[in-house]
Amino acid sequence: MDVRDSRRLTGPNLLLDGPGACLDVALDAPGDPSPAACADAWSRVAARLLTAVGWGGAATATRTFAGGVSLAFAAPVDGLYAACDVNEAAWGMAWAALTGVDEPAGEHPAALIARLRAAIAAEANPRLIALAAASDVRRVQCLVDADEASVGLGTGSRTWPSDAIPDPSAVPWPDIHDVPVALVTGTNGKSTTVRLIAAMVRAAGRVAGVCTTDWVRVGGDVIDEGDWSGPGGARMVLRDARTEIAVLETARGGLLRRGLAVTRADVAAVTNVAADHLGEFGVATVEDLAAVKLVVAKVAGALVLNADDASLATCATSVASAVTWFSLDPQNDVVVQAVGRGGRAVVLDGDEIVLVEGVGANVGRQAGGQASGQASGHDGGHDGGLARTVLATVDDIPIAFGGAARHNVANALCAVGVAAALGLPIAAIRAGLVDFQSSPEDNPGRLNLFDVGGCTVVVDYAHNPHGLRALADVVATLAGGRRIVVLGQAGDRSDDDLRELAAAALAMRPDVVIVKELAEMLRGREMGEVPRVLAAALRGLGVADGAIMMASDEVGATRIALALARAGDVVVLPIHKQRGEVVGLLQRLVDEGWEVGKTVA
Repeated sequence: MDVRDSRRLTGPNLLLDGPGACLDVALDAPGDPSPAACADAWSRVAARLLTAVGWGGAATATRTFAGGVSLAFAAPVDGLYAACDVNEAAWGMAWAALTGVDEPAGEHPAALIARLRAAIAAEANPRLIALAAASDVRRVQCLVDADEASVGLGTGSRTWPSDAIPDPSAVPWPDIHDVPVALVTGTNGKSTTVRLIAAMVRAAGRVAGVCTTDWVRVGGDVIDEGDWSGPGGARMVLRDARTEIAVLETARGGLLRRGLAVTRADVAAVTNVAADHLGEFGVATVEDLAAVKLVVAKVAGALVLNADDASLATCATSVASAVTWFSLDPQNDVVVQAVGRGGRAVVLDGDEIVLVEGVGANVGRQAGGQASGQASGHDGGHDGGLARTVLATVDDIPIAFGGAARHNVANALCAVGVAAALGLPIAAIRAGLVDFQSSPEDNPGRLNLFDVGGCTVVVDYAHNPHGLRALADVVATLAGGRRIVVLGQAGDRSDDDLRELAAAALAMRPDVVIVKELAEMLRGREMGEVPRVLAAALRGLGVADGAIMMASDEVGATRIALALARAGDVVVLPIHKQRGEVVGLLQRLVDEGWEVGKTVA
């Protein structure tokens, strides 16, 4: 037995509908009780202990999986640190019972309960609870973290330090309101989809607040750089008084570690679900991962889902939200059935992006809350009781690369579905599709192409087999000579995952593969371990030793690739941590007139 993690859940999450505490326990040692037995024992003990500390009746939840169990219970937002202590104590008592000991050694039960009660009392913040209750009555959201509390969202928000929360009677409630919120999650395509939706919001004349894996941005201002795809980034956007519409990338890690930042969202989208990060937090299968992504359905009034993704099509049958489906196939069975029931879909029909609505489709709301039919403009006409609106052709959409970037076509379909659910005008949706570029300015690190000294360089974020195969489809359309591909991965993937990544890279038919070290992403591995596994996998797949090179980091890998390049070659750079430095190097070489065959200074 090994307690892997004890954490606060600050919002709706996989196990609970609100805040609480969660304990993850590994049960992989010989003789360990079964996960089901551990869950049952903990449930009995937790119920008694919660009553003893004054939290009787709190909701509890368990999740068993091969080799472990997750144990959670709901707790007040001003008691989450103490709740972790309570959870650890409950598990200690349950484990003692399971292993034949009456009580855990050390602390007397009465002393334990007294200590836990004292911890709860020390953390309690009555003003925070009063503020949250007053917000709930007024149907505006209250966001809480360790340092601050806020009511309302965006232009209607007010924020205070957690130790200076006002009495509800002092809050200017007439000025407090929420703004429309869109959540975007999925395995791949989240950042591109978020940025494309933000472009549509800007085209509608509204200020978009955005958080992604790269930065937090409100309007044209980057507030902070880094991976802000968790609840911290969401709160930063939602507390900015300039935000009129929030578009929030919502990553798996944040969902599992902390939960969602909001209790209500106008719409949530899931781009796709593919094998990545499996084995963490007891998420062992793609179906498990789909369930994690669909946590957003707990708070969303409407969903936008990928009908081409079998796991989503299956899991979505259990959600209550209205669903807009998107598909690269207009005859997708899920789409046909949904539209036939009066629903809405966004499809690629030939080379056209089409919004299709069945009779009685719920059009959604205008951004800002008014009822609207704007998003169902019928300039595409009616067809057998269906309203069809043609938004653009694939050739009109820069990030689609003439249709070669099928994954970006899917991202565009998803973005249209979200924008329609937000009630954005059709003209703004079209403008976003047409104006959004695959450039470092509009979509940094996603299919950015550079002509560097006579070779084509592709910079992308592809970081798993699903993403590499999508990238390979685009690379296959680029005319040129040899293919020089950089490959690397974080250390938290299994050896099997690394071997699958190597196999996916071969879809680009590389002539040379440069295996990079990611020292910032070792995550428990030794230096050099991941590159060795990847190189061995490449050799096992038939890549000659002379075609495999090693690099100490991403900038070094870029320098090696350019030094090898000849006129007409295609250099593929999946960059994960040093994109700024890599793009800066490429731009400098372009500005200096560097040519292939010359030294890379």
